[in-house]
Amino acid sequence: METSTLISEIQHLPLTERFYIVEETIKSIKKEDVKLQMELAARQLAEDYNTDTELTAFTSLDYEHFYEAK
Repeated sequence: METSTLISEIQHLPLTERFYIVEETIKSIKKEDVKLQMELAARQLAEDYNTDTELTAFTSLDYEHFYEAK
């Protein structure tokens, strides 16, 4: 469906449904933006995690048993 057709169809909806469409569209844009930002940050830090042992020092404990103090 073309954008102009979609907008035309939305304009025929009741106001409450139009607001709902706008809100859901904004939520999906924000969700996608956050995902893109996280992917970018991961790419930028990948080299650091591959070469800097200080960042991954505690991963050696991943397979240790953990006992919670009560």
